Amino acid sequence: MSQKYSEGNTPKHFPPVRGELLFGEDLARYAWFRVGGPAEVLYRPADTADLQKFLQNVPAKLSITVIGVASNLLIRDGGVPGVVIQLRKPFNTISLAENTITAGAGALDISVARFALSNGCRNLEFLSGIPGTIGGALRMNAGAYGSEIKDILINAEAIDREGNIHTVSNDELQLTYRHCHAPKDWIFLKATLAVVPGKKEKIAAKMAEIAEARVHSQPIRQRTGGSTFKNTLEKPAWQLIDEAGCRGLRVGEAQVSEHHCNFLINCGRAKAYDLEQLAIEVRRRVHEQSGLLLEWELDRIGREEEEAGS
Repeated sequence: MSQKYSEGNTPKHFPPVRGELLFGEDLARYAWFRVGGPAEVLYRPADTADLQKFLQNVPAKLSITVIGVASNLLIRDGGVPGVVIQLRKPFNTISLAENTITAGAGALDISVARFALSNGCRNLEFLSGIPGTIGGALRMNAGAYGSEIKDILINAEAIDREGNIHTVSNDELQLTYRHCHAPKDWIFLKATLAVVPGKKEKIAAKMAEIAEARVHSQPIRQRTGGSTFKNTLEKPAWQLIDEAGCRGLRVGEAQVSEHHCNFLINCGRAKAYDLEQLAIEVRRRVHEQSGLLLEWELDRIGREEEEAGS
């Protein structure tokens, strides 16, 4: 069981916080795969000022990892050393101004899409097909159904490891396919997105179409982690995996989805090790069959169990 601290009883080796510090918190409960070891420390800041003060005063040698809803994340069985930061309230607020929607990094993509719908704003429908948060979408230039974050982003706000806050434009982030040029230690705080007025009926119809497409093309009702590998210039990753004979391939209770073979699924009691080894074997077979080396889209964090115990 994790040990919880908050304002007034923070351990001496950490700066005082108004948010939550949880020591030994089980991260598997947050991950879509439902696998992974504990966080050495899980920190949920109370607000931007709390996060800023923490970053300015926490030891520089302490590693920091940011997670959202862990929808495209494999947390290894040995857990995550250092501090894991998870942005919740008030980092999930969404607001409307003239032709723009500003969303906190902790806001779910689908919540932002639904907010746009309720306010008669179009261009954000594709977000309803991305199972993550705005912060994660910025970090990997998430996209689906013909659109990406870079197509709608005006600017983003982020905080660096020293607690300095930066506002950067779309161009400055140099967003490309599943890549963001921002420094890896930046933590995104919010994004301002461009919208245009639209008819709610048409917006709702497009979102319904996306939802239907996801049901038919992805194993969304299973323990999965989204796309495992990036598409190549030559072919989609799923096609290369299929052609390499990997559809339905298993390692223990980890399996390549029969429904969409760029998705891995936890069939019950798979460990993170099983899922990662399965992906490595898929990658090897694809390379052997096609000569192409698939790039990871699934983010992997943490230590193997033997590393944690050493």
